[in-house]
Amino acid sequence: MPELPEVETTRRGIAPHLIGRRVSEVRLRRPNLRWPIPTEIAQLLPGERITAVQRRAKYLLVETAIGSAMWHLGMSGSLRILPQDTPPRLHDHVDWLLDSGQMLRFTDPRRFGSLLWQPVGTIHGLLAKLGPEPLSDDFSGDYLWHASRGRTAPIKQFLMDQHIVVGVGNIYVAEALFAAGIHPERDAGSVSRVRYARLAIEVKRILEYAITRGGTTLRDFLSADGEPGYFEQELFVYGRAGEPCKVCGTTIRVMQLGQRSTFYCPKCQR
Repeated sequence: MPELPEVETTRRGIAPHLIGRRVSEVRLRRPNLRWPIPTEIAQLLPGERITAVQRRAKYLLVETAIGSAMWHLGMSGSLRILPQDTPPRLHDHVDWLLDSGQMLRFTDPRRFGSLLWQPVGTIHGLLAKLGPEPLSDDFSGDYLWHASRGRTAPIKQFLMDQHIVVGVGNIYVAEALFAAGIHPERDAGSVSRVRYARLAIEVKRILEYAITRGGTTLRDFLSADGEPGYFEQELFVYGRAGEPCKVCGTTIRVMQLGQRSTFYCPKCQR
Protein backbone atom coordinates (compact mmCIF):
# COMPACT_ATOMS: atom_id res chain seq x y z
CA MET A 1 0.00 0.00 0.00
CA PRO A 2 1.32 3.48 -0.81
CA GLU A 3 2.50 5.05 2.43
CA LEU A 4 2.78 8.68 3.49
CA PRO A 5 5.83 9.56 1.32
CA GLU A 6 4.14 8.07 -1.76
CA VAL A 7 0.94 10.00 -1.08
CA GLU A 8 2.85 13.21 -0.42
CA THR A 9 4.85 12.68 -3.62
CA THR A 10 1.57 12.35 -5.50
CA ARG A 11 0.20 15.50 -3.85
CA ARG A 12 3.23 17.52 -4.86
CA GLY A 13 3.04 16.13 -8.37
CA ILE A 14 -0.59 16.97 -9.08
CA ALA A 15 -1.06 20.16 -7.02
CA PRO A 16 0.54 22.62 -9.49
CA HIS A 17 -1.78 21.34 -12.24
CA LEU A 18 -4.93 21.55 -10.11
CA ILE A 19 -4.73 24.67 -7.92
CA GLY A 20 -6.57 27.55 -9.56
CA ARG A 21 -8.14 25.34 -12.22
CA ARG A 22 -11.88 24.85 -12.61
CA VAL A 23 -13.38 21.36 -12.92
CA SER A 24 -15.39 21.39 -16.14
CA GLU A 25 -16.65 17.80 -16.09
CA VAL A 26 -16.48 14.65 -13.94
CA ARG A 27 -16.56 11.29 -15.69
CA LEU A 28 -17.28 8.24 -13.54
CA ARG A 29 -16.90 4.89 -15.29
CA ARG A 30 -18.24 3.03 -12.30
CA PRO A 31 -20.44 4.08 -9.35
CA ASN A 32 -18.13 2.76 -6.67
CA LEU A 33 -14.55 2.06 -5.72
CA ARG A 34 -13.95 0.69 -2.23
CA TRP A 35 -17.15 2.52 -1.27
CA PRO A 36 -19.88 4.16 -3.38
CA ILE A 37 -18.77 7.47 -4.89
CA PRO A 38 -20.96 10.20 -3.35
CA THR A 39 -23.39 11.93 -5.70
CA GLU A 40 -21.83 15.30 -4.76
CA ILE A 41 -18.73 14.45 -6.78
CA ALA A 42 -20.57 14.42 -10.12
CA GLN A 43 -23.35 16.87 -9.22
CA LEU A 44 -21.55 19.64 -7.31
CA LEU A 45 -17.90 19.52 -8.33
CA PRO A 46 -18.27 20.57 -12.00
CA GLY A 47 -17.93 24.34 -12.24
CA GLU A 48 -15.98 24.65 -8.99
CA ARG A 49 -12.46 26.07 -8.81
CA ILE A 50 -9.81 24.10 -6.93
CA THR A 51 -8.30 26.22 -4.17
CA ALA A 52 -5.84 23.79 -2.53
CA VAL A 53 -4.56 20.22 -2.54
CA GLN A 54 -3.82 19.01 0.98
CA ARG A 55 -2.85 15.71 2.59
CA ARG A 56 -4.25 14.34 5.84
CA ALA A 57 -2.70 11.00 6.76
CA LYS A 58 -2.90 9.01 3.51
CA TYR A 59 -5.87 10.97 2.16
CA LEU A 60 -5.54 13.69 -0.48
CA LEU A 61 -8.04 16.51 -0.08
CA VAL A 62 -8.78 18.54 -3.20
CA GLU A 63 -10.46 21.65 -1.81
CA THR A 64 -13.07 23.93 -3.35
CA ALA A 65 -15.36 26.63 -1.93
CA ILE A 66 -18.15 24.12 -1.31
CA GLY A 67 -16.19 21.16 0.00
CA SER A 68 -13.30 18.78 -0.52
CA ALA A 69 -12.99 15.64 -2.59
CA MET A 70 -11.11 13.00 -0.58
CA TRP A 71 -8.95 10.59 -2.53
CA HIS A 72 -7.36 7.47 -1.06
CA LEU A 73 -5.02 5.48 -3.30
CA GLY A 74 -5.78 2.14 -1.64
CA MET A 75 -3.49 -0.75 -2.58
CA SER A 76 -2.88 0.08 -6.23
CA GLY A 77 -4.39 3.45 -7.05
CA SER A 78 -2.64 6.29 -8.83
CA LEU A 79 -3.53 9.82 -9.94
CA ARG A 80 -2.16 11.26 -13.18
CA ILE A 81 -2.36 14.56 -15.01
CA LEU A 82 -3.01 13.76 -18.68
CA PRO A 83 -4.31 15.41 -21.89
CA GLN A 84 -8.10 15.17 -22.06
CA ASP A 85 -8.01 13.11 -25.24
CA THR A 86 -6.02 10.29 -23.61
CA PRO A 87 -8.10 7.11 -24.20
CA PRO A 88 -9.16 5.30 -21.02
CA ARG A 89 -7.83 1.85 -20.25
CA LEU A 90 -9.48 -1.00 -18.36
CA HIS A 91 -8.74 0.26 -14.84
CA ASP A 92 -9.13 4.01 -15.44
CA HIS A 93 -12.22 4.65 -13.32
CA VAL A 94 -12.49 8.44 -12.82
CA ASP A 95 -11.57 11.50 -14.92
CA TRP A 96 -11.84 15.13 -13.86
CA LEU A 97 -11.65 17.39 -16.90
CA LEU A 98 -10.09 20.77 -16.15
CA ASP A 99 -10.40 24.15 -17.84
CA SER A 100 -6.70 23.94 -18.68
CA GLY A 101 -7.30 21.22 -21.27
CA GLN A 102 -5.76 18.62 -18.95
CA MET A 103 -7.49 16.08 -16.76
CA LEU A 104 -6.91 14.26 -13.50
CA ARG A 105 -7.28 10.50 -13.99
CA PHE A 106 -7.62 7.90 -11.24
CA THR A 107 -6.47 4.38 -12.07
CA ASP A 108 -6.96 1.50 -9.63
CA PRO A 109 -6.74 -2.15 -10.74
CA ARG A 110 -7.78 -3.54 -7.35
CA ARG A 111 -10.41 -0.88 -6.54
CA PHE A 112 -9.38 -0.58 -2.88
CA GLY A 113 -8.99 3.16 -3.32
CA SER A 114 -11.79 5.61 -2.63
CA LEU A 115 -13.26 8.96 -3.67
CA LEU A 116 -15.38 10.59 -0.95
CA TRP A 117 -16.80 14.04 -0.18
CA GLN A 118 -16.30 16.39 2.77
CA PRO A 119 -18.69 19.40 2.79
CA VAL A 120 -17.12 22.73 3.70
CA GLY A 121 -17.02 23.35 7.44
CA THR A 122 -17.15 19.64 8.34
CA ILE A 123 -14.63 16.91 9.11
CA HIS A 124 -15.26 13.54 7.51
CA GLY A 125 -15.70 10.66 9.95
CA LEU A 126 -12.61 8.92 8.56
CA LEU A 127 -10.49 11.94 9.54
CA ALA A 128 -12.14 12.94 12.80
CA LYS A 129 -10.11 10.87 15.27
CA LEU A 130 -6.73 10.69 13.60
CA GLY A 131 -3.53 11.40 15.49
CA PRO A 132 -1.03 14.14 14.61
CA GLU A 133 0.92 14.29 11.37
CA PRO A 134 4.41 12.84 11.86
CA LEU A 135 6.06 15.81 10.12
CA SER A 136 4.24 18.37 12.26
CA ASP A 137 5.41 20.07 15.45
CA ASP A 138 2.70 18.17 17.35
CA PHE A 139 4.65 14.95 16.86
CA SER A 140 7.64 14.72 19.18
CA GLY A 141 9.45 12.45 21.58
CA ASP A 142 7.61 13.98 24.52
CA TYR A 143 4.28 13.37 22.80
CA LEU A 144 5.14 9.71 22.18
CA TRP A 145 6.39 9.21 25.72
CA HIS A 146 3.20 10.60 27.27
CA ALA A 147 0.96 8.68 24.84
CA SER A 148 2.76 5.41 25.56
CA ARG A 149 2.49 5.40 29.36
CA GLY A 150 0.86 2.18 30.49
CA ARG A 151 0.88 0.70 26.99
CA THR A 152 1.93 -2.96 26.76
CA ALA A 153 1.49 -3.27 23.00
CA PRO A 154 4.70 -3.74 20.97
CA ILE A 155 6.14 -0.40 19.97
CA LYS A 156 5.80 -1.23 16.28
CA GLN A 157 2.04 -1.65 16.61
CA PHE A 158 1.86 1.44 18.83
CA LEU A 159 3.47 3.53 16.07
CA MET A 160 1.15 2.09 13.43
CA ASP A 161 -1.96 3.06 15.42
CA GLN A 162 -3.54 5.91 13.43
CA HIS A 163 -4.90 7.39 16.66
CA ILE A 164 -1.31 7.85 17.86
CA VAL A 165 0.29 9.15 14.67
CA VAL A 166 -0.91 9.01 11.09
CA GLY A 167 0.67 7.63 7.99
CA VAL A 168 3.79 5.94 9.36
CA GLY A 169 3.18 2.57 7.73
CA ASN A 170 4.96 -0.75 7.89
CA ILE A 171 8.02 0.14 5.82
CA TYR A 172 8.89 3.40 7.54
CA VAL A 173 8.13 2.13 11.07
CA ALA A 174 10.61 -0.69 10.47
CA GLU A 175 13.25 1.71 9.22
CA ALA A 176 12.70 4.26 12.02
CA LEU A 177 12.88 1.62 14.76
CA PHE A 178 16.13 0.33 13.27
CA ALA A 179 17.61 3.83 13.08
CA ALA A 180 16.62 4.45 16.71
CA GLY A 181 17.96 1.06 17.85
CA ILE A 182 14.62 -0.10 19.29
CA HIS A 183 13.43 -3.70 19.00
CA PRO A 184 9.94 -3.81 17.40
CA GLU A 185 8.59 -6.16 20.09
CA ARG A 186 9.52 -3.94 23.02
CA ASP A 187 6.52 -2.76 25.04
CA ALA A 188 5.69 0.80 24.07
CA GLY A 189 5.36 1.77 27.72
CA SER A 190 8.86 0.55 28.56
CA VAL A 191 10.69 2.85 26.15
CA SER A 192 12.42 5.77 27.83
CA ARG A 193 11.80 9.42 27.13
CA VAL A 194 15.31 9.77 25.70
CA ARG A 195 14.80 6.92 23.27
CA TYR A 196 11.43 8.31 22.18
CA ALA A 197 13.11 11.62 21.46
CA ARG A 198 15.50 9.88 19.10
CA LEU A 199 12.69 7.81 17.56
CA ALA A 200 10.63 10.91 16.74
CA ILE A 201 13.67 12.50 15.11
CA GLU A 202 14.30 9.37 13.03
CA VAL A 203 10.66 9.09 11.93
CA LYS A 204 10.75 12.67 10.66
CA ARG A 205 14.17 12.28 9.03
CA ILE A 206 13.31 9.06 7.22
CA LEU A 207 9.93 10.27 5.99
CA GLU A 208 11.32 13.60 4.78
CA TYR A 209 14.17 11.87 2.98
CA ALA A 210 11.84 9.30 1.41
CA ILE A 211 9.68 12.13 0.08
CA THR A 212 12.69 13.72 -1.58
CA ARG A 213 13.50 10.34 -3.15
CA GLY A 214 9.99 9.83 -4.50
CA GLY A 215 8.85 7.27 -1.94
CA THR A 216 9.48 3.55 -1.91
CA THR A 217 9.21 1.42 -5.02
CA LEU A 218 6.38 -1.07 -4.50
CA ARG A 219 4.92 -3.39 -7.08
CA ASP A 220 1.79 -1.31 -7.56
CA PHE A 221 2.98 2.23 -6.89
CA LEU A 222 4.00 4.80 -9.44
CA SER A 223 4.34 8.48 -8.61
CA ALA A 224 2.28 11.18 -10.27
CA ASP A 225 4.75 11.59 -13.15
CA GLY A 226 4.69 7.87 -13.87
CA GLU A 227 8.13 7.21 -12.39
CA PRO A 228 8.69 4.69 -9.56
CA GLY A 229 10.06 5.78 -6.20
CA TYR A 230 13.78 5.52 -5.54
CA PHE A 231 13.97 4.89 -1.80
CA GLU A 232 13.83 1.08 -1.91
CA GLN A 233 17.52 0.62 -2.59
CA GLU A 234 18.33 2.54 0.61
CA LEU A 235 16.27 0.43 3.03
CA PHE A 236 18.19 -0.98 5.99
CA VAL A 237 15.86 -3.72 7.23
CA TYR A 238 12.51 -3.80 5.43
CA GLY A 239 12.35 -6.64 2.89
CA ARG A 240 15.94 -7.72 3.69
CA ALA A 241 15.34 -10.90 5.75
CA GLY A 242 18.33 -13.23 5.47
CA GLU A 243 20.65 -10.47 4.29
CA PRO A 244 23.46 -8.98 6.40
CA CYS A 245 22.78 -5.83 8.40
CA LYS A 246 24.39 -2.86 6.69
CA VAL A 247 25.67 -1.65 10.07
CA CYS A 248 26.87 -4.73 11.96
CA GLY A 249 26.68 -7.64 9.51
CA THR A 250 24.22 -9.67 11.58
CA THR A 251 21.54 -11.46 9.55
CA ILE A 252 18.30 -9.46 9.30
CA ARG A 253 15.33 -11.37 10.70
CA VAL A 254 11.60 -11.27 10.00
CA MET A 255 8.66 -12.09 12.27
CA GLN A 256 4.91 -11.49 12.29
CA LEU A 257 3.51 -8.71 14.47
CA GLY A 258 -0.14 -7.79 14.13
CA GLN A 259 -0.32 -9.93 10.95
CA ARG A 260 2.38 -7.80 9.33
CA SER A 261 5.89 -8.86 8.41
CA THR A 262 8.32 -7.15 10.75
CA PHE A 263 12.00 -6.84 9.81
CA TYR A 264 14.74 -6.08 12.34
CA CYS A 265 18.38 -6.57 13.28
CA PRO A 266 18.69 -8.63 16.49
CA LYS A 267 22.00 -6.97 17.37
CA CYS A 268 21.37 -3.30 16.55
CA GLN A 269 17.87 -3.22 18.03
CA ARG A 270 17.12 -3.90 21.67
